[in-house]
Amino acid sequence: MSPPQMTPRPASTLILTRDTSFGLEVFLMQRTHQATFMPGVFVFPGGAVDPMDSSDSILSLCNSIDDTDASCMQGVEQGGLAYAIAAIRESFEEAGLLLAHNAQGTYVEIAESSDIEYYAGMREGLNTGQLTFADVIRLRGLKIAVEKLVFFSRWITPVGLPRRYDTHFFVAAAPEQQIAVPDGQEAIDHIWLAPLDALERGRRGELPLSLPTISTLQDIAAFETTAALINSARSQRRVKPRQ
Repeated sequence: MSPPQMTPRPASTLILTRDTSFGLEVFLMQRTHQATFMPGVFVFPGGAVDPMDSSDSILSLCNSIDDTDASCMQGVEQGGLAYAIAAIRESFEEAGLLLAHNAQGTYVEIAESSDIEYYAGMREGLNTGQLTFADVIRLRGLKIAVEKLVFFSRWITPVGLPRRYDTHFFVAAAPEQQIAVPDGQEAIDHIWLAPLDALERGRRGELPLSLPTISTLQDIAAFETTAALINSARSQRRVKPRQ
């Protein structure tokens, strides 16, 4: 009798890009070498969806899109908003990049030393369990910028592996007035690279990359700007899961 199949755990990944004079660049961070899953590999920020990502306290901070719309965009019956929230939360926890906007609708700035110090304390509170992500957003009167995320792809870990994830990939423009700071625990380094440069460095063995990351970089390399990439992702009619 064959063993029962492990149900993939819901997870999210956030592809952050920026436009430069040399073309589009993508953000990659390096996972700690002590990680049990993909140690030392360069990936996009992301992680498992947490039960708190669908709590009333966090959903109330997303007033631009509801779960019905988010789920429809991702081709699931429900829970789509939690996937989007998880992607934003993980980006902040791991890399310090926060997709949240103020009352004027612009991304929060985290570039001055005082702001960097403040949000570093918020991340510490998240890691120790003293704060929730809803607390981080609410304390500065912010809203979670879920409307900035566009569903890009979906990857499901193949059967037979010790850990399986059903991961929703989103793409968004990176906040311009923020500086990435890896948390030193899950993420130990980061880099901004043109997709083709990242692929070439991966081919040479200089940049360890996973299959989903390689495939995503290949897809992104076809676009010269973030706007073109996002418009293409937004026009997708149906996204088939990949393995």
